Amino acid sequence: QVQLVESGGGLVQTGGSLRLSCTAPVQLFSRYHMGWARQAPGKERELLAAVSTRNTTWHLPTLKGRFAISRDNAKGTVYLQMNSLIPEDTARYYCAADTTFNVLGNYPYWGQGTQVTVSS
Repeated sequence: QVQLVESGGGLVQTGGSLRLSCTAPVQLFSRYHMGWARQAPGKERELLAAVSTRNTTWHLPTLKGRFAISRDNAKGTVYLQMNSLIPEDTARYYCAADTTFNVLGNYPYWGQGTQVTVSS
C-alpha cells in the first residue's frame, strides 16, 4: 500500500493556472504508475491523466491540451499542470497509484484530494 498526499489546490480565476502536486514515499514511488482524477459535486469521478513508470503519458482528450501530467521520481512526486482553467474545472482533484499503467480509472490507491475552485 502507498500513501498519497495531494497539495496545490485553491481558488483561481477563469483563465488562470494551478499546479497540483502529489507526494508518496520516495522509496516506493518509482514502482507505481500514477494518475490524476477529479470529481465535481453530483458527478462521477473521471480520470484526467496518467503517467507510467517510464514516463509514458495519457491525457483525457476532452481536456484539449490544457492539463499536463508529469512525475519526478527523485522527489516522489507527480504533478498536474492545469492551464486556461474554466469554472467547469471546479472539483476535488485526486491522485492515484497502481502497479499497472491504468487509463480506466479503477486505481487501488487514492489520496484524500485537493479542492480546486475556478471563479467566473
